[in-house]
Amino acid sequence: MIESRAFIFPGQASQYVGMAKDLCEKFPQAQELFARANRLLGFDIQQICFAGPEEKLTQTDITQPAIFIHSAIMTRLLAEKGMTPDMVAGHSLGEYSALYAACVLDFDEALMLVRRRGELMQRAGVENPGTMAAIVGLEPAEVEAVCQEAASAGVVCAANFNSPGQIAISGSIAGVQQAMALAKTKGAKIAKQLAVGGAFHSPLMAGARDGLRESLQKAFFHDAGCPVYLNVTAKPTKHIDEIRQRLDEQLTSPVRWVESIENMITDGATQFYEIGPGNVLAGLVKRINKNFVVKTVGKVAEIETI
Repeated sequence: MIESRAFIFPGQASQYVGMAKDLCEKFPQAQELFARANRLLGFDIQQICFAGPEEKLTQTDITQPAIFIHSAIMTRLLAEKGMTPDMVAGHSLGEYSALYAACVLDFDEALMLVRRRGELMQRAGVENPGTMAAIVGLEPAEVEAVCQEAASAGVVCAANFNSPGQIAISGSIAGVQQAMALAKTKGAKIAKQLAVGGAFHSPLMAGARDGLRESLQKAFFHDAGCPVYLNVTAKPTKHIDEIRQRLDEQLTSPVRWVESIENMITDGATQFYEIGPGNVLAGLVKRINKNFVVKTVGKVAEIETI
Protein backbone atom coordinates (compact mmCIF):
# COMPACT_ATOMS: atom_id res chain seq x y z
CA MET A 1 0.00 0.00 0.00
CA ILE A 2 1.34 3.43 -0.94
CA GLU A 3 1.60 5.78 2.02
CA SER A 4 0.04 9.18 1.39
CA ARG A 5 0.86 11.97 3.82
CA ALA A 6 -1.70 14.68 4.64
CA PHE A 7 -0.60 17.84 6.46
CA ILE A 8 -3.39 19.77 8.20
CA PHE A 9 -2.97 23.20 9.75
CA PRO A 10 -4.83 24.78 12.69
CA GLY A 11 -6.63 28.10 12.81
CA GLN A 12 -7.48 30.60 15.50
CA ALA A 13 -7.87 29.35 19.10
CA SER A 14 -4.79 27.09 18.85
CA GLN A 15 -2.45 29.80 20.13
CA TYR A 16 -0.94 29.72 23.64
CA VAL A 17 1.58 31.83 25.54
CA GLY A 18 4.98 30.19 25.11
CA MET A 19 4.22 28.88 21.61
CA ALA A 20 7.32 28.02 19.55
CA LYS A 21 9.71 29.07 22.35
CA ASP A 22 11.26 25.59 22.54
CA LEU A 23 11.71 25.60 18.76
CA CYS A 24 13.74 28.81 18.89
CA GLU A 25 15.90 27.45 21.69
CA LYS A 26 16.73 24.39 19.58
CA PHE A 27 16.62 25.37 15.90
CA PRO A 28 18.38 28.32 14.18
CA GLN A 29 15.76 28.08 11.39
CA ALA A 30 13.05 29.03 13.89
CA GLN A 31 15.08 32.02 15.10
CA GLU A 32 15.62 33.07 11.50
CA LEU A 33 11.91 32.99 10.58
CA PHE A 34 10.89 34.88 13.73
CA ALA A 35 13.54 37.54 13.04
CA ARG A 36 12.23 37.85 9.48
CA ALA A 37 8.64 38.10 10.74
CA ASN A 38 9.56 40.80 13.25
CA ARG A 39 11.12 42.87 10.46
CA LEU A 40 8.18 42.40 8.08
CA LEU A 41 5.51 43.11 10.69
CA GLY A 42 7.32 46.00 12.34
CA PHE A 43 6.86 44.73 15.89
CA ASP A 44 8.22 41.93 18.11
CA ILE A 45 5.74 39.12 17.54
CA GLN A 46 8.30 36.63 18.91
CA GLN A 47 8.13 38.28 22.32
CA ILE A 48 4.31 38.17 22.32
CA CYS A 49 4.33 34.46 21.36
CA PHE A 50 6.84 33.60 24.08
CA ALA A 51 5.66 35.81 26.94
CA GLY A 52 2.21 37.20 26.12
CA PRO A 53 0.30 38.81 27.67
CA GLU A 54 -2.48 36.40 26.69
CA GLU A 55 -4.96 39.24 26.01
CA LYS A 56 -2.60 40.56 23.34
CA LEU A 57 -1.85 37.15 21.81
CA THR A 58 -5.58 36.45 21.46
CA GLN A 59 -6.22 39.64 19.43
CA THR A 60 -7.15 38.53 15.93
CA ASP A 61 -4.50 40.68 14.24
CA ILE A 62 -1.77 39.11 16.44
CA THR A 63 -3.13 35.57 16.72
CA GLN A 64 -3.28 34.94 12.99
CA PRO A 65 0.35 35.75 12.13
CA ALA A 66 1.53 34.02 15.34
CA ILE A 67 -0.12 30.71 14.41
CA PHE A 68 1.05 30.99 10.80
CA ILE A 69 4.68 31.57 11.87
CA HIS A 70 4.60 28.55 14.20
CA SER A 71 3.14 26.32 11.44
CA ALA A 72 5.63 27.66 8.87
CA ILE A 73 8.57 26.87 11.15
CA MET A 74 7.37 23.30 11.59
CA THR A 75 6.77 22.92 7.85
CA ARG A 76 10.31 24.05 7.10
CA LEU A 77 11.85 21.79 9.76
CA LEU A 78 9.94 18.79 8.45
CA ALA A 79 10.98 19.58 4.86
CA GLU A 80 14.61 19.61 5.98
CA LYS A 81 14.07 16.11 7.40
CA GLY A 82 12.71 15.04 4.00
CA MET A 83 9.06 15.12 5.04
CA THR A 84 6.79 16.92 2.62
CA PRO A 85 3.02 16.55 2.17
CA ASP A 86 1.18 14.67 -0.57
CA MET A 87 -1.92 16.78 0.17
CA VAL A 88 -2.75 19.68 2.51
CA ALA A 89 -5.66 21.46 4.14
CA GLY A 90 -5.96 24.18 6.77
CA HIS A 91 -8.82 25.25 9.01
CA SER A 92 -9.76 28.87 8.18
CA LEU A 93 -6.54 30.82 8.89
CA GLY A 94 -4.73 27.48 8.58
CA GLU A 95 -5.47 27.48 4.86
CA TYR A 96 -2.66 30.05 4.47
CA SER A 97 -0.24 27.73 6.30
CA ALA A 98 -1.36 24.95 3.97
CA LEU A 99 -0.65 27.15 0.95
CA TYR A 100 2.84 27.84 2.29
CA ALA A 101 3.42 24.09 2.70
CA ALA A 102 2.18 23.48 -0.86
CA CYS A 103 4.58 26.19 -2.18
CA VAL A 104 1.70 28.37 -3.40
CA LEU A 105 2.87 31.31 -1.26
CA ASP A 106 6.35 32.04 0.04
CA PHE A 107 6.83 32.95 3.70
CA ASP A 108 6.85 36.73 3.23
CA GLU A 109 3.79 36.80 0.97
CA ALA A 110 1.77 34.48 3.21
CA LEU A 111 2.71 36.33 6.39
CA MET A 112 1.66 39.72 5.02
CA LEU A 113 -1.64 38.33 3.72
CA VAL A 114 -2.33 36.74 7.10
CA ARG A 115 -1.47 40.00 8.88
CA ARG A 116 -3.81 41.94 6.58
CA ARG A 117 -6.55 39.33 7.01
CA GLY A 118 -6.28 39.54 10.81
CA GLU A 119 -6.42 43.34 10.81
CA LEU A 120 -9.45 43.41 8.52
CA MET A 121 -11.31 40.74 10.49
CA GLN A 122 -10.63 42.54 13.75
CA ARG A 123 -11.89 45.82 12.27
CA ALA A 124 -15.00 44.11 10.88
CA GLY A 125 -15.67 42.69 14.35
CA VAL A 126 -15.70 46.22 15.75
CA GLU A 127 -17.73 47.79 12.94
CA ASN A 128 -20.27 44.93 12.77
CA PRO A 129 -20.31 43.38 16.25
CA GLY A 130 -21.13 39.71 16.23
CA THR A 131 -20.33 36.42 17.88
CA MET A 132 -20.16 32.67 17.34
CA ALA A 133 -21.49 29.62 19.17
CA ALA A 134 -20.81 25.90 19.19
CA ILE A 135 -23.79 23.62 18.58
CA VAL A 136 -23.26 19.98 19.57
CA GLY A 137 -25.66 17.14 18.88
CA LEU A 138 -27.55 18.27 15.79
CA GLU A 139 -27.17 17.28 12.15
CA PRO A 140 -25.98 19.90 9.62
CA ALA A 141 -29.44 20.21 8.08
CA GLU A 142 -30.97 20.73 11.53
CA VAL A 143 -28.47 23.50 12.35
CA GLU A 144 -29.11 25.22 9.03
CA ALA A 145 -32.87 25.04 9.66
CA VAL A 146 -32.37 26.54 13.12
CA CYS A 147 -30.35 29.40 11.60
CA GLN A 148 -33.06 30.09 9.03
CA GLU A 149 -35.69 30.17 11.76
CA ALA A 150 -33.55 32.45 13.97
CA ALA A 151 -32.82 34.88 11.10
CA SER A 152 -35.83 36.98 12.12
CA ALA A 153 -33.80 38.05 15.18
CA GLY A 154 -30.63 38.88 13.20
CA VAL A 155 -27.96 37.51 10.87
CA VAL A 156 -26.95 33.95 11.74
CA CYS A 157 -25.54 31.07 9.67
CA ALA A 158 -23.54 27.85 9.94
CA ALA A 159 -19.86 28.81 9.91
CA ASN A 160 -17.73 25.74 10.64
CA PHE A 161 -18.70 22.12 9.97
CA ASN A 162 -15.98 20.86 12.32
CA SER A 163 -16.91 17.24 13.02
CA PRO A 164 -20.06 15.11 13.03
CA GLY A 165 -22.44 16.72 15.50
CA GLN A 166 -20.20 19.74 16.16
CA ILE A 167 -20.99 22.85 14.16
CA ALA A 168 -20.14 26.49 14.85
CA ILE A 169 -22.68 29.17 13.98
CA SER A 170 -21.88 32.83 13.42
CA GLY A 171 -23.68 36.14 13.10
CA SER A 172 -25.16 39.04 15.03
CA ILE A 173 -25.37 38.67 18.80
CA ALA A 174 -29.18 38.61 18.73
CA GLY A 175 -29.26 36.13 15.83
CA VAL A 176 -26.77 33.74 17.42
CA GLN A 177 -28.47 33.86 20.81
CA GLN A 178 -31.86 33.14 19.23
CA ALA A 179 -30.36 30.22 17.29
CA MET A 180 -28.78 28.86 20.49
CA ALA A 181 -32.15 28.93 22.26
CA LEU A 182 -33.85 27.23 19.29
CA ALA A 183 -31.10 24.59 19.03
CA LYS A 184 -31.72 23.57 22.63
CA THR A 185 -35.42 23.11 21.93
CA LYS A 186 -34.48 20.89 18.94
CA GLY A 187 -32.38 18.59 21.11
CA ALA A 188 -28.87 20.06 20.96
CA LYS A 189 -26.68 18.67 23.75
CA ILE A 190 -24.66 21.90 23.91
CA ALA A 191 -25.28 25.40 22.59
CA LYS A 192 -22.40 27.50 23.89
CA GLN A 193 -21.34 31.01 22.93
CA LEU A 194 -17.65 31.26 22.00
CA ALA A 195 -15.16 33.90 23.08
CA VAL A 196 -14.28 35.32 19.66
CA GLY A 197 -13.62 38.78 18.25
CA GLY A 198 -16.32 38.74 15.61
CA ALA A 199 -18.78 36.82 13.47
CA PHE A 200 -16.21 34.94 11.41
CA HIS A 201 -17.32 33.14 8.22
CA SER A 202 -20.60 35.05 8.14
CA PRO A 203 -21.99 37.94 6.03
CA LEU A 204 -20.80 40.32 8.78
CA MET A 205 -17.25 39.77 7.45
CA ALA A 206 -18.16 41.28 4.04
CA GLY A 207 -16.14 44.43 4.77
CA ALA A 208 -13.04 42.38 5.58
CA ARG A 209 -13.57 40.35 2.42
CA ASP A 210 -13.68 43.49 0.28
CA GLY A 211 -10.44 44.74 1.85
CA LEU A 212 -8.63 41.42 1.52
CA ARG A 213 -9.55 41.01 -2.14
CA GLU A 214 -7.17 43.79 -3.19
CA SER A 215 -4.28 42.20 -1.31
CA LEU A 216 -5.05 38.78 -2.79
CA GLN A 217 -5.02 40.23 -6.31
CA LYS A 218 -1.61 41.81 -5.74
CA ALA A 219 0.00 38.79 -4.06
CA PHE A 220 2.22 36.46 -6.09
CA PHE A 221 0.86 32.89 -6.20
CA HIS A 222 2.48 29.74 -7.63
CA ASP A 223 0.61 26.64 -8.75
CA ALA A 224 0.47 24.19 -5.87
CA GLY A 225 3.07 21.48 -5.50
CA CYS A 226 0.39 19.13 -4.13
CA PRO A 227 -3.43 19.18 -3.93
CA VAL A 228 -4.89 21.78 -1.55
CA TYR A 229 -8.31 20.91 -0.12
CA LEU A 230 -10.12 24.23 0.11
CA ASN A 231 -12.40 25.31 2.97
CA VAL A 232 -15.09 26.69 0.66
CA THR A 233 -15.47 23.62 -1.59
CA ALA A 234 -13.82 20.83 0.45
CA LYS A 235 -12.31 19.74 -2.88
CA PRO A 236 -8.68 19.64 -4.06
CA THR A 237 -7.07 22.01 -6.49
CA LYS A 238 -3.60 23.07 -7.61
CA HIS A 239 -4.69 26.07 -9.67
CA ILE A 240 -3.83 29.58 -8.50
CA ASP A 241 -6.90 31.25 -9.99
CA GLU A 242 -9.24 29.01 -8.04
CA ILE A 243 -7.14 29.27 -4.87
CA ARG A 244 -7.21 33.07 -5.04
CA GLN A 245 -10.97 33.12 -5.66
CA ARG A 246 -11.73 30.71 -2.80
CA LEU A 247 -9.55 32.66 -0.35
CA ASP A 248 -11.68 35.68 -1.21
CA GLU A 249 -14.91 33.73 -0.61
CA GLN A 250 -13.58 32.05 2.54
CA LEU A 251 -14.20 34.99 4.89
CA THR A 252 -17.98 34.89 4.39
CA SER A 253 -18.38 31.15 3.68
CA PRO A 254 -18.52 28.13 5.99
CA VAL A 255 -15.45 25.97 6.61
CA ARG A 256 -16.37 22.51 5.27
CA TRP A 257 -13.88 20.65 7.44
CA VAL A 258 -15.71 17.32 7.72
CA GLU A 259 -16.04 17.02 3.94
CA SER A 260 -12.42 18.11 3.44
CA ILE A 261 -11.08 15.35 5.70
CA GLU A 262 -13.45 12.75 4.23
CA ASN A 263 -12.33 13.72 0.71
CA MET A 264 -8.66 13.47 1.68
CA ILE A 265 -9.27 9.96 3.01
CA THR A 266 -11.23 8.99 -0.12
CA ASP A 267 -8.34 10.29 -2.23
CA GLY A 268 -5.84 8.08 -0.43
CA ALA A 269 -4.58 9.86 2.72
CA THR A 270 -3.08 7.25 5.04
CA GLN A 271 -1.23 9.47 7.54
CA PHE A 272 -2.36 12.79 9.03
CA TYR A 273 -0.05 15.32 10.68
CA GLU A 274 -1.31 18.44 12.46
CA ILE A 275 1.40 21.02 11.85
CA GLY A 276 1.62 23.95 14.30
CA PRO A 277 0.39 24.81 17.79
CA GLY A 278 -2.09 22.65 19.69
CA ASN A 279 -4.06 19.52 18.83
CA VAL A 280 -7.56 20.82 18.01
CA LEU A 281 -7.62 19.26 14.54
CA ALA A 282 -6.40 15.89 15.81
CA GLY A 283 -9.53 15.70 17.95
CA LEU A 284 -11.77 16.68 15.04
CA VAL A 285 -10.27 14.09 12.69
CA LYS A 286 -10.72 11.37 15.32
CA ARG A 287 -14.43 12.23 15.48
CA ILE A 288 -14.70 12.32 11.68
CA ASN A 289 -13.03 8.92 11.23
CA LYS A 290 -11.87 6.98 14.29
CA ASN A 291 -9.56 4.81 12.15
CA PHE A 292 -7.08 7.67 11.78
CA VAL A 293 -4.68 8.86 14.46
CA VAL A 294 -3.27 12.33 13.81
CA LYS A 295 0.33 12.98 14.84
CA THR A 296 0.70 16.50 16.24
CA VAL A 297 3.91 18.26 15.26
CA GLY A 298 4.27 21.54 17.11
CA LYS A 299 7.03 21.08 19.68
CA VAL A 300 10.66 19.97 19.74
CA ALA A 301 9.83 16.63 21.37
CA GLU A 302 7.24 15.92 18.66
CA ILE A 303 9.47 16.69 15.71
CA GLU A 304 12.35 14.68 17.18
CA THR A 305 10.19 11.55 17.25
CA ILE A 306 9.30 11.85 13.53
